[in-house]
Amino acid sequence: MNQTRTFLIFAWLMVAVLLWMQWGKDQETPPPQAATETSAPSAGALPGMEPDASAPTIPAAAPMAGADDVPSATPASSGTPAATVAPVPVASDHRVSVTTDVLTLSLDGGNVFDAQLLQYPQTRDPGSPPVKLLDDDPANYYIARSGWIGQGGATVPELVPAAEQPRQVSLADGQDSVQVSFVSPPGAAVRIHRTYTLTRGSYAIAVHDEVVNASGQPWQGYVFRQLARIPPEKKSSMTDPASYSFAGAKWFSAADGYDGRKFKDFVDDGPLDITVTGGWIALLQHHFFTAWIPQKDQAARFGLTTAGKVDGIHAMGPSFSLAPGGTAVSDARLWVGPKLVSQLAAQDVKGLERAVDYSRFKIFAVLGQGLFWVLAKLHALFGNWGWAIIALVCMLKLVLFPLSAAQYKSTAKMRRFQPRIAQLKERYGDDKQKFQTAMMELYKKEKINPVGGCLPVLPQMIIFMALYWMLMESVELRQAPWTLWIQDLTARDPYFILPVLNIAIMWSTQKLTPMSGMDPMQQKMMQTMPLIFGVVLAFLPAGLVLYQVANGGLGLLQQWIITRKYADPPHGATPAKS
Repeated sequence: MNQTRTFLIFAWLMVAVLLWMQWGKDQETPPPQAATETSAPSAGALPGMEPDASAPTIPAAAPMAGADDVPSATPASSGTPAATVAPVPVASDHRVSVTTDVLTLSLDGGNVFDAQLLQYPQTRDPGSPPVKLLDDDPANYYIARSGWIGQGGATVPELVPAAEQPRQVSLADGQDSVQVSFVSPPGAAVRIHRTYTLTRGSYAIAVHDEVVNASGQPWQGYVFRQLARIPPEKKSSMTDPASYSFAGAKWFSAADGYDGRKFKDFVDDGPLDITVTGGWIALLQHHFFTAWIPQKDQAARFGLTTAGKVDGIHAMGPSFSLAPGGTAVSDARLWVGPKLVSQLAAQDVKGLERAVDYSRFKIFAVLGQGLFWVLAKLHALFGNWGWAIIALVCMLKLVLFPLSAAQYKSTAKMRRFQPRIAQLKERYGDDKQKFQTAMMELYKKEKINPVGGCLPVLPQMIIFMALYWMLMESVELRQAPWTLWIQDLTARDPYFILPVLNIAIMWSTQKLTPMSGMDPMQQKMMQTMPLIFGVVLAFLPAGLVLYQVANGGLGLLQQWIITRKYADPPHGATPAKS
C-alpha cells in the first residue's frame, strides 16, 4: 500500500474521531423538559425533612435490614411507600458562615451550601465573581447534607450551633485551620456533637460526629451522607469545553473499582445498591466536583436518587447499636472544590484521583494521567503551561525519534524514486494492476518499505487524543495564559492564528510527501486535509492546537532535513532508468 494513502486513511480517521465525539456529545444532551420531569420512586423519606412545594425535591431510602445493618439504597426492596422530600429551610440563626483562603460557605448542623471557590473566578473579566459550586437557591439547587436517623426511621432533633460558636468564622493570618461545632438541643435523648474542620489551602472539609445515647434505653441508628443537585444544563457547542465534560455521579469501591452514571441515565440504567467499605461518592462537572469520603473502615450502602428536577447520590451507614450511656464516632470528609490532581493525591484515598475524568476510554485515561504528570513537572520548570506543552512536544519527539526517522527516511527514499515511478505510470497507462505490481517490484529491489513511514502515525494519534481529553479536563490549565493573544489555553484561539499556522505547516509537509501512484481523486482528498484539520482545530482548546502546531513544526523541520539527505541524488548523478 502506498505510504501516502495509508497516511490519508489515518488522517481521515482522526477527523472522524473528532467529529464522532462532537456528535456523541450532542446526543448526550437531554432536552431541557425531559431533564426536569425525570423521576423515580424511592423507598421512603429521610426523617426530619418534610416536603416543601417551593423547593426542589429529592427522594431517599428508608432503613431496612441488610448487609452490615446498613439501610438499603434499593427502592424496590423496601416495603415502605414511595415519597419525595425536600430539606426544611434552615433558620437563619442556625447558619454559620465560614471563610478560609480558598473557600467561603454557609453550613448548619446537617447541610453545607452556598460554597464559593475564591481562587477560581467565573471568567477572566476583572471583578468576575468566584465560581459558586454549592447553592441552596431553588433555581440552582446543589447541596451536601449529612445526618443521623434512628431505628425505624425515628427522627433525630436538628443540630444547633454550640453555645460558644460564632455565626461568622474566618481563617486568620497564622491559623492553619478553623472549626465549627453543632450540638443536639438541650434535653435530646440522643446527643450528637458535630465538628466541621476547614484547613488552610484545602478543599476537603473534615466532619467528625460523636453520638451519646442519653435516653436510658438501647438506641440504634445510622448516619447518612448525600449530594443532591439540579443537573446543570449542558449547551452543545464545539467552542465550549464544558459541553464535552462528564456531568453526573461517580463512585468508587475497592471491589468494583471506579464507576459512574450521567444524570440523564439515573433512571434508565436502574438502581444502585452496593455495600462499600473504603470508597467514596461524588457529583462531577467540568473542572469541579463534590464528594463524600466516609470513614474508610466503616461500611456504607451507596445509592442513587432522583425526583422532579433533582438528582442525588448517597452513602447510608454505618449503623450503631448503643446501650444506655454508650457512644459512637463516625468521621468523613467532604470535598468541595476543583479537580486538583496534587490535592486529591494528598487525601490518600484510593481511586479519588479518578475524579479527574480524563476519558471514558481506559487507554486515554491512563495515558492522560501520565502526560499530565510530565506536563506538571515541566510547568514547575518553566512556570507557564504553554511553554510546558511545547517542551512536552520536544520530549515526545525525542521518544518517538526512531519511528519518526524511519518514517521520514522512507518518505525521502520514495521521493527520490519519483521519476522512476512516473515512468512506470506512463508506461502502463490505465492498467492499474500492472502499475501497482511494477511499483512494488521497484520498492522491493530498492529496499523501500512503503508502509514503514506509517508506524509513527498511530502512536501520535493516540497521544493526540489522550492530550485532547487531558487538556479538556485539567483545571490547572483553566484560564491559564500562554503568551500574547492566547490568554486561556483551554479556550479556542480567539483570532484563529494557531489553526492557520497548522494549515500552513500541514500544507508544507504535504509538499515534501510524494503523491505518485495516487489517482486524481485521492490527490484532491489529500490536498483538502490541511483545510479540514484547520477548521476542526479552530474550535478546539488553544493548548491542543499549540501542541499540534509545535508537533507539526518540528516534524516539518525533521522531514526537510532528512529529505535533503536521502531524497536528492548525488551531485552530477541522474536517476536510474527502468
